[in-house]
Amino acid sequence: MKDNFCVILAGGIGSRFWPFSTKRRPKQFLDFFGTGRSLLQMTFDRFCKVIPVENIYIASNELYKDMVMEQLPNVSESRILSEPAMRNTAPCVAYAVNKIKAINENANIVVTPSDHIILKETEFIDAINRGLEFVAKNDHLLTLGIKPNRPETAYGYIQVSEKAEEQNFYKVKTFTEKPNIELAKIFLESGEFYWNSGLFIWNVRAISDAFEKHMPELASKFEEGKDVYNTPEEQSFIDRIYQSCTNLSIDYGILEKAQNVYVQVADLGWSDLGTWRSVYELSPKDRSNNLTLKCKSLIYESKNNVIALPEGKLAVIQGVNNLVIAEDDNVLLICQREEEPRIRQFVNDTKVQMGEDYV
Repeated sequence: MKDNFCVILAGGIGSRFWPFSTKRRPKQFLDFFGTGRSLLQMTFDRFCKVIPVENIYIASNELYKDMVMEQLPNVSESRILSEPAMRNTAPCVAYAVNKIKAINENANIVVTPSDHIILKETEFIDAINRGLEFVAKNDHLLTLGIKPNRPETAYGYIQVSEKAEEQNFYKVKTFTEKPNIELAKIFLESGEFYWNSGLFIWNVRAISDAFEKHMPELASKFEEGKDVYNTPEEQSFIDRIYQSCTNLSIDYGILEKAQNVYVQVADLGWSDLGTWRSVYELSPKDRSNNLTLKCKSLIYESKNNVIALPEGKLAVIQGVNNLVIAEDDNVLLICQREEEPRIRQFVNDTKVQMGEDYV
């Protein structure tokens, strides 16, 4: 257990849920389901059951450091990786790996997004334990794969080749990012493809070697700070190098290039809470299939809507179907549910035409 660590990635801005999720308070800090716990808190609670609390780290943008500390008082300030710029997941993982390596060169590390929903927690804990055992004795990079139950175009896919000796572990053949619907149907029918959960497990040796081989410039930047990690000088070092780091995901930078990538196939009741559709599918609805989040509502002759207003507000809705109706302090969004992929476009247009105050 002492060699097992977890890094929760909590630095995104959740623009696909705008304006319910904004740059000021992104989705990972929101309670979507009325449980009293945010997505970040739910992720932390889940990993506390398999990783020692003192070995759980949170990586987030410096804008959100206070929110992280407020929501997770059990996490000391020294275990919050404060990123001075948004540079995607490769620099973030490199930072976390080097920081943990300075403490424990035998560490096994789980890297997880903060916005996953897991309905089968017992199976999840078992999968994480088996994954940690796998990487402790193999210098492999492991990702968690989910068996698809529909031709989903919002997820990345992993194609598998030969099976490893251990049950449910396969060598990865290819990665495919968010296919069109025709290709997604082929993937589903083939039985060779799994959804890429974005949850990774590896030991320090394997991931350090992968950075040196596939992203040597980035590896060198973070290696320079080997004597300052976990000291008062760490943050100033990170602030100095981060702006010049490559803006690239760990998937593109490492996993799609490495030859020692494996996938562990699991059935966890998993969902990536990345779209209004995913929230809609997971949440209880009224008799007309309307979903109300946070606020109160009176709904007449309307069906299949998502209504998300601030707590304490009342929405009175009549005669509309299949809409997303979402409000923050100074923004009201009303759009067709099937058009929700355009929300990112709406956010970008708002930035250009109305300014940063609205996003």
